[in-house]
Amino acid sequence: MLTEFFRQRGFSVECEKDGIDGLNRATTESFDLLILDVMLPGIDGFIALETLRRKSRLPVLMLTARGERGERIQGLELGADDYLPKPFDPDELLARVQAILRRTTVVGADAEETLVVGELRLMPGTRDASYRGEKLGLTAMECEVLEQLMRSCGRVVSRDQLSLHLYNRPATAFDRSVDTHVSRIRRKMGGGRDFILSVRGTGYQLCQPAKVETL
Repeated sequence: MLTEFFRQRGFSVECEKDGIDGLNRATTESFDLLILDVMLPGIDGFIALETLRRKSRLPVLMLTARGERGERIQGLELGADDYLPKPFDPDELLARVQAILRRTTVVGADAEETLVVGELRLMPGTRDASYRGEKLGLTAMECEVLEQLMRSCGRVVSRDQLSLHLYNRPATAFDRSVDTHVSRIRRKMGGGRDFILSVRGTGYQLCQPAKVETL
């Protein structure tokens, strides 16, 4: 049904019902986005996503069971870009797919731009991020979050601002998508994780690292 729904709206769609077959195609063929159900024969969606993230930064939208907040958090922690609980309105799924594709389509014209904050570097055009010379391996949506924080270095960026930028929707009290993306960025930054501050009840702030005085 979803295959036909998206094809009628101009998308080129491939469908695999088995988790193993789908994972193999996702890692060996070229796609712009993967819609991944948690419940699959072969291997479940979480294992498929965890395996995929070791090899690819392909954007992933997960379909989860309604009310299973743990499933949503788990999917985001494993590197999903967004999630949608079932049952859902196909038009909402379409809107979320379009939002992710808008954010994850690389624009070649900006490929030369480099953002630098201390030892943190990001090239938005190619989505290459590094800290102290080590590549961070961020997903496309994590790069989007980091870009917004770097461009607003020293200023607080609200969860609503980040959610509107990523998904075209304001953040809700129960939506942990933005928070989980920030958590994953911090984890990948290792010793630089403390540069991203949580501002209680508001959002996040990237701080310029203090310069070390030498004598």
